[in-house]
Amino acid sequence: MTTDNRPDAGKHARMPVFFIPHGAGPCFFMDWNPADTWTRMAAFLKGVSATLPARPKAIVLVSGHWLEPGFSVTGSSRPPLIYDYSGFPPHTYELAYPAPGSPALAEQIVRLLGQDGAAARVDGDRGFDHGAFIPLKLMFPAADIPVIQLSLRADLDPRAHLEAGRTLAALRDEGVLIIGSGMSFHNMRGYGDPRFTPISAEFDHWLTTAVEQAPAQRDALLADWTQAPHARLCHPPRAEEHLLPLLVAAGAAAGSEGRKVYSETVMATTISAFRFG
Repeated sequence: MTTDNRPDAGKHARMPVFFIPHGAGPCFFMDWNPADTWTRMAAFLKGVSATLPARPKAIVLVSGHWLEPGFSVTGSSRPPLIYDYSGFPPHTYELAYPAPGSPALAEQIVRLLGQDGAAARVDGDRGFDHGAFIPLKLMFPAADIPVIQLSLRADLDPRAHLEAGRTLAALRDEGVLIIGSGMSFHNMRGYGDPRFTPISAEFDHWLTTAVEQAPAQRDALLADWTQAPHARLCHPPRAEEHLLPLLVAAGAAAGSEGRKVYSETVMATTISAFRFG
């Protein structure tokens, strides 16, 4: 277990909220061509923990790779890993991330969502998919902070995901770090295609402008994100699951300001990360 020597470590300092890119499958833990394709993204993820006001008491992460009819949360005290990618080197199916769960926090999240009228349940069998354990291996490699994974809702309703985030915002004052894990651009046919370079850049500019607005205006813009330039080229219809974790994060931000904290062109497309608070 690592030791955090910051003066306020261990206090329930109010945590920021992040929307992060999680890359392509296990991309950070294998050879790629070009070799430096994911270097800057990996460096960003590795640096996140040093920017926090204290060591998180727990992490709540919503991944674009888990959709359920209603919101679900992992409830196991020792969640397994789900290697939900295919065609990668054998060693990537042996990656480990033995972070504990927190059944008590899972029940608290379900209770909070239920009080606000959102159907939610604890899934005692579900493990961490690669949208969770891959970035967390870089961000918190010791795997010694309890992690709860939250699903998206399969109807992909943007307002429902903003509202779910708002419901969970109070957890930030309990030392819980809330992370949305997805990709700001996610059209599989667009990756590597130079025709999508200006398309993704224009969408990213809109997204950044939206995130940086005052909270009420930010939420209104994100709720209608399909009106953004090239929205459906960057996130095809019924495939916006990699963007919706940003809406949960924005909801959890409450009154906190948002800003872009990482951006680069990866596989000919603009990919960004955002922080609130």
